[in-house]
Amino acid sequence: CAVSVTNVPPPHTTIRPGSPIPVNTNDPGVRKAARFGVYRYNNSSNDLFLFKESLIKKAMVQIVRGLKYMLHVEIKRTMCEKRDHSSLDRCHFQRKKNLQRMLRCYFEVWITPWIHKVHIPVAHCH
Repeated sequence: CAVSVTNVPPPHTTIRPGSPIPVNTNDPGVRKAARFGVYRYNNSSNDLFLFKESLIKKAMVQIVRGLKYMLHVEIKRTMCEKRDHSSLDRCHFQRKKNLQRMLRCYFEVWITPWIHKVHIPVAHCH
């Protein structure tokens, strides 16, 4: 999945590098980082269906050679099958009771906008 990282907002200038600070869960950078975490989960899961973020519960950001997001995210199974390579934006959550599934995830997503690099060292879902 080719996703642009150029429009990640610049870090706030009063934050000193190194210390993680809470950030609004609706922040565009947070939402983009959560989606990267979901891509990583979907790439490593053996589920027939794609999962998508349903709720970002908590977000922290740390400035370390870019932006490192620490996210607590709930993800849910969608109706899109993996093999269809669907865009997650067009995937709706499962409606069939027996196919619904929710996982709680912790993602660490490290975005270095100026070299267009995204690294996801941690993606734990249960």
